[in-house]
Amino acid sequence: YDGNRDVYQALGYPKTLNFATHYFPQYTRQDIAKAVIDRPVRAAWRGGVTIQEKGSKGVETPIQKAWEDLETDFNLHTTFMRVDKLTGIGRYGVLFLGLNDVAKNEDLMLPVTSKSNKLVFIKPLSEESAKISQYETNVNDRRFGKPTMYNISLSTQEGSSTMLQVHYTRIIHITEDLLEDEVMGTPRLQAVFNRLLDLEKIVGGDAEIYWRGARPGFQGKVDKDFTLTPQSEKGLQDQFGEFENNLRRFLLMEGVEVKEFKQQIGDPTKNVDVQIQMISSVTGIPKRILVGSERGELSSSQDREEWDLWVQSRR
Repeated sequence: YDGNRDVYQALGYPKTLNFATHYFPQYTRQDIAKAVIDRPVRAAWRGGVTIQEKGSKGVETPIQKAWEDLETDFNLHTTFMRVDKLTGIGRYGVLFLGLNDVAKNEDLMLPVTSKSNKLVFIKPLSEESAKISQYETNVNDRRFGKPTMYNISLSTQEGSSTMLQVHYTRIIHITEDLLEDEVMGTPRLQAVFNRLLDLEKIVGGDAEIYWRGARPGFQGKVDKDFTLTPQSEKGLQDQFGEFENNLRRFLLMEGVEVKEFKQQIGDPTKNVDVQIQMISSVTGIPKRILVGSERGELSSSQDREEWDLWVQSRR
């Protein structure tokens, strides 16, 4: 129609998406959106994270001992899971490494030069809390086009936030599903965002119509030989108000015939199943695993085999 029919506008889909307005709220408030992010993360990081050095023959080596100490001190397994989720919600996630070469906040702007620094803390952050403020602009530099400085926002216990400028050598920048851009990945909810909104319409609409339609409305028809005075009309309105709000379970009416409206409740199962199938096909998460238990007991053996292969590939 010569551009007059905008499908996105007609269906209520936003044309541009971002972390703060769309992806993060969807993740925190919608069950399927959360499953799209969490299911792959929990499956990929199931079990412990260990280092096994070749030729160690069961003897603990220095690097294995160092890794165990890091895991004990910083709970690396949980930290990796958290940054994996944040990476999937947005275009990238980061691990902010706190080292003991920092005496004041301004030192965070300096590059890390010593290899003997001690790790003080590790903070997983989203793209919203670790915004890129500077890029390498020298075309002769091997890091051309990559970040050189980040603006880190850290929340405090009082509800405020602290802003820090941090050099890229203190950041591990994590991306997934890259195309042309090596810095910005593709959010996992991007391709299925319209379907997630459709699910909201179907499930929310079903709940709303059940709320309105499970208990039918009533129509009052005044007898042709009955005169309805203002006082009796107000009395009827009061009775109906109390009846609707469960304060009254009977009606006393004179000269008024009450008829019940027909209930209008549909089964949304097929419509929901279509949306789930579309989300499953894009994300690679089998439908029964997406909506079933975390370990997929409800899935078929074929689903489980394909899921295990997908998870191992992701690892």
